[in-house]
Amino acid sequence: MTGRSAVVIGASGGIGGAIADTLDAGGEYDTVVRLSRSGNSPIPIDLTREDSTCEAAHWLKDREITPSLVFVATGLLHEGARGPEKSLRQLDADWLLKNFQVNAIGPALAAKYFLPLMEKKEPIRFAALSARVGSISDNRLGGWHGYRASKAALNMMIRNLSIEWSRKNEKSIIVALHPGTVDTELSVPFQANVPPGKLFNPGRAARQLLTVLEALKPADSGKIFAWDGTEIAP
Repeated sequence: MTGRSAVVIGASGGIGGAIADTLDAGGEYDTVVRLSRSGNSPIPIDLTREDSTCEAAHWLKDREITPSLVFVATGLLHEGARGPEKSLRQLDADWLLKNFQVNAIGPALAAKYFLPLMEKKEPIRFAALSARVGSISDNRLGGWHGYRASKAALNMMIRNLSIEWSRKNEKSIIVALHPGTVDTELSVPFQANVPPGKLFNPGRAARQLLTVLEALKPADSGKIFAWDGTEIAP
């Protein structure tokens, strides 16, 4: 028994559920807490509401759960009839705001309330799902304005958090992770153009991401890594 705890936020989703399942099966964590808006979450958490995120953190604190790993596996690419914008004409203030609420502000609030719960002197890992299209320097196609911009904002937030938290715990690792294209509800409308062998099932994606995360060192904190371990330029 290791005494270590892990928290997966967004555990009712395809990748989040697979992350939690993989952690449970691995035996490296005695406790794996699955948090989500629905499903079997012991307390509901909605990252678009600060009070909900705060309440979930207090629930963990009341039970003296001190995580070594917090994995934020949430994200928004499409919802109902709305999807990523293909042109300037499709920009909509409400949809842009929703993208930033889910993809950038939500993980930032998770960090605000969950990082203080984590180990202070032992190695810790805080990871959030990002995307390669959030890289400004790698953007060659344009489009997908809200999704790209919100993921770029997330990547900057991860960098900021890593700098601040390194002063509190020099063994902290705070990163953004790009899972590739995973066969989940988020990617269904966009799978037709995925090259053969590049559409991962959630279980494989989870194993790949956790393998990358476990191999990282404090010097890697603040960076963005793809599912194969390669660093993605901001």
